[in-house]
Amino acid sequence: MPELPEVETTRRGIAPHLLGRRITAVRVRNPRLRWPVTAAVGRLAGRTVRAVSRRAKYLLLDCGDGHLILHLGMSGSLRILAADTPPGKHDHFDLVFGDTLLRLRDPRRFGAVLWTQAPPETHALLARLGVEPLSAAFTAEHLHALTRGHRIAIKPFLMDASKVVGVGNIYASESLFLAAIHPRTRASKLSLARCRLLVDAVKKTLEAAIRAGGSTLRDFVGSDGSSGYFQQNYWAYDREGERCRRCDGTIRRAVMGQRSTFYCVGCQK
Repeated sequence: MPELPEVETTRRGIAPHLLGRRITAVRVRNPRLRWPVTAAVGRLAGRTVRAVSRRAKYLLLDCGDGHLILHLGMSGSLRILAADTPPGKHDHFDLVFGDTLLRLRDPRRFGAVLWTQAPPETHALLARLGVEPLSAAFTAEHLHALTRGHRIAIKPFLMDASKVVGVGNIYASESLFLAAIHPRTRASKLSLARCRLLVDAVKKTLEAAIRAGGSTLRDFVGSDGSSGYFQQNYWAYDREGERCRRCDGTIRRAVMGQRSTFYCVGCQK
């Protein structure tokens, strides 16, 4: 599933093509996505895109009197294409801007195209989201306060979007490796000093992934069709049985919350 780095890579890729542009047409080929595409979406022609932002894994297109909320789901991608590009089997939605278009391709149809005229932060999908990990609000003090009283292990805690958004399975494993924290460590046991290490590791991991264009394991590609390459730089994820690049220990795999977790038995305590 595309996570924060993949969605931010997409945002940066599409923004220059959309900002200040007038929507000239909307094409909904299949409204049966994760949530039905409503008739209101089909009436967006004539509006101008004023801003392209991101909240967690949601992209927000500010159209003045409302926001278009886009989500890539498990296998979706957004492409910038020439307006006359023929659609493929899984191309369900186009937002046309004269000679170019923004196209949603989503083979599994778990993505979303939603319109809201209320402030987007009040939308049911966004209202209870946690702190943005790349924001100034995500500090060691904030994380330390969040973790108090939680018996849950730190790995699933990091992946809880009501606490911290966008730190998916891959990036949680990589961040915990960088901070030398075992993924099964109880969240409430982390000291302020270790929270400082973890916050720094999360920020560095996500920023590195964004620079690399995200991770491409199955379906994700950027807005120009290119693949991300952060997976070439993994320290722990998907390296079961290999030697640790930091301490020469062994990378092991465990299942936590039905997700594969990778860690070093030597240096993650």
